[in-house]
Amino acid sequence: MKRKLGALEKVDADLSSLQYKIRRDPTSYKEDFDSRYTQYESQRELFLQAPASTTDAGIISFRDLIDFISHVADCYPTLTARFPEDLIHVLNLHHEHLEPELREKIVGSLVLLRRKEVIDSSRLLQTLFPLLISTHSKSLRTLLYKKCLSDLRTSNSKSTNHRLNRTFQTVLYNLLTSDKVSSKGIWAVKITRELWKRQIWTDSKAVEIMKEASLADNEKIILGGVRFFLGGDKEREEQEDESSGEDAIDMGKIKHQMGISKKTKKKVRQMENAVATVKKKKRKKKQPHPLNFSAFHLLHDPQGFAETLFSKHLQNSRSKLNLEQKLQVLQLVSRLVGLHKLTVMSLYSYFIKYLTPRQPSVTSFLASLAQATHNLVPPDVLEPLVQKIANEFVSEAAAAEVASAGLNAIREICVRQPLAMNDTLLQDLVLYRKSKDKGVVMAAKGLLGLYRDVGPDMLKKRDRGKEAAMGLRSGIRKEQRFGEEAVGEIEGLELLEKWKDEGKEKKLLTQEPRAEGDLVEAEFGGDDEEEDDDGWEVDEDSDSDSDSGGWQDVSSEEETNALDGDDKRPLKKPRNATTAPEAAAGQDKEENKENTPQMTVEAAEKISTLATTRILTPADLVKLQELRLAASVNNALPAAQRKRAAAAHQATLNRHRDDPLTATEIEGLASLSKKNTKDERIAAAREGKGERDEVRKSTTAKRKEKKQEQGKSTTNREKARKKNFMMTLGKAKGKQKKSLMDRGKVLKAHKERRKRGGKRGNQG
Repeated sequence: MKRKLGALEKVDADLSSLQYKIRRDPTSYKEDFDSRYTQYESQRELFLQAPASTTDAGIISFRDLIDFISHVADCYPTLTARFPEDLIHVLNLHHEHLEPELREKIVGSLVLLRRKEVIDSSRLLQTLFPLLISTHSKSLRTLLYKKCLSDLRTSNSKSTNHRLNRTFQTVLYNLLTSDKVSSKGIWAVKITRELWKRQIWTDSKAVEIMKEASLADNEKIILGGVRFFLGGDKEREEQEDESSGEDAIDMGKIKHQMGISKKTKKKVRQMENAVATVKKKKRKKKQPHPLNFSAFHLLHDPQGFAETLFSKHLQNSRSKLNLEQKLQVLQLVSRLVGLHKLTVMSLYSYFIKYLTPRQPSVTSFLASLAQATHNLVPPDVLEPLVQKIANEFVSEAAAAEVASAGLNAIREICVRQPLAMNDTLLQDLVLYRKSKDKGVVMAAKGLLGLYRDVGPDMLKKRDRGKEAAMGLRSGIRKEQRFGEEAVGEIEGLELLEKWKDEGKEKKLLTQEPRAEGDLVEAEFGGDDEEEDDDGWEVDEDSDSDSDSGGWQDVSSEEETNALDGDDKRPLKKPRNATTAPEAAAGQDKEENKENTPQMTVEAAEKISTLATTRILTPADLVKLQELRLAASVNNALPAAQRKRAAAAHQATLNRHRDDPLTATEIEGLASLSKKNTKDERIAAAREGKGERDEVRKSTTAKRKEKKQEQGKSTTNREKARKKNFMMTLGKAKGKQKKSLMDRGKVLKAHKERRKRGGKRGNQG
């Protein structure tokens, strides 16, 4: 017996079928749409007269009509011109009292109209965002927040919508600056942070919004802005890694499934979607990587921002922030000061009261102090802080963890400003390398190794080491002065130029002349040498024997000849094509060179012109690093020490200047001083054992695990091994009862199958 449909179900069925018909032929069903639109208008009038007293049936009917009209509004743009404004009017007036499903339907219909381009994004955001910051309904706030983010992402999906972004960023900025006490600004912080993480907003305007949030008076908004600067870039990198590290689509597996299973429309559609996704990823890989600057580098006035933050939230006695929140603000100020090399003198005196081992989160304070240090901070300001850390943390009575943390903090400060240390304190701290505790020994050796590089003259002779002593004697390592900046040049570039010249000489020697004309060209540096030199000529006068050449001074006549053509340019004699008298003269010159050390110094100090005449490739930079390491003083050290020095240098290079210094790095050596419990030792042993078992696995076992991870099937032999024994028992008994003739037939059939390539005859 058929079930009778209710009145509302019939209306719903009619609206769905009518919607489908209108989408296919709008003109034929215009009268039906007019009647439904008239019903909608009457329902809307009734609802606006008494929103609270509307019956459930009336609300359901009104909701269904809104859904129906929003889906077909683009088919009748003239008739539905007032429809979006009506929905906005209802939502603005009665959003607090609307039934939740009806309210959600109105918001969804507005978003649908935006997708159909009946209304634009700016109109939609102007409607939803004021409701987001004013409504008290948690469910409505969640819905509006998602819709605002979704619309902004959609508007910027194909290309950046600068006009919409500027408009909405201005709204968020004005929201934060107009009322610094209200908590409404938290939505500006959330939206900006989410769009920054998804790399939709990457300009300075977004950074200015978060800067104003950090200077607000509401605690939640302050912390939102501060956390953005401290962790926003890391979140963006993690989001990028997640998007790039998504599970790759296995096209071979999909094609295999299409070949062995029934072909349906759904599977064809899945295949097409997979192909489109793979092509999209390939296009994305070929695109150039966007230049995403850190938020710290996009600040307009970092000096003013750091001073205002420090005076408003840290120095102000009326600040409502607790110690943990103040510590986060302090980390932000210290990163600004260290990264931009700012001058905030009152910041360093603020640290003094917190530099005690009994202070909670003291390692975070030590890390912040180290971050706020740079080479332009006066040593007189830092010296009392270093002295207090040494007095409070580094002593015979202090615990090993405390002493190692103090030594590590002092080292991090001195890395950034070596002049903050005096000779007496340094020689005292270096003696802790003879401590019985491993963490303290490592920290003291780290401090000793630092000053062997930056200030060996401050150490005693027995503590300087071979490399530092050789550097002092040769004059390579000099005393550092306050405010002194290194010369902007590429270290070891003359080594690379010398290596390239030697390579060209070897090429000329090994080159075989093909004919008499080619002999002259090969002998006197023809086209090949010009291609190698990229059209630049190096002047090699008899007075200069340096490997690095400079610009060639030519007369006006020579310039005219050079401009007339390459044929008129005089040929130069190569370096290796020397006669006997010239070789003798070269030997005399070598003797004179040894007798005059002043000429050697001048030649060594001569600046190489390779960087100004040639673009260095990545291969050149790698070779430059190798030559630099080979020519360093480390080359005279034993192999083990040379390897350790190279590893330490590489670790220093890997650490980026923008990377923050955390409390974990200050506590890093303290973990060596801590004795593990029995459970921790057992856990560490088991962890190591698991790694060893992983290494010892056979190739078959590793291949099997890889197959299982990829979701691939097993072979028939592997399936037979896992088969239940009772299921195979009958087959085994049957084999035992076979006669000799039956067994011969089975073996013969097996051989024939192997000849034709198995049961399916797969042999090619």
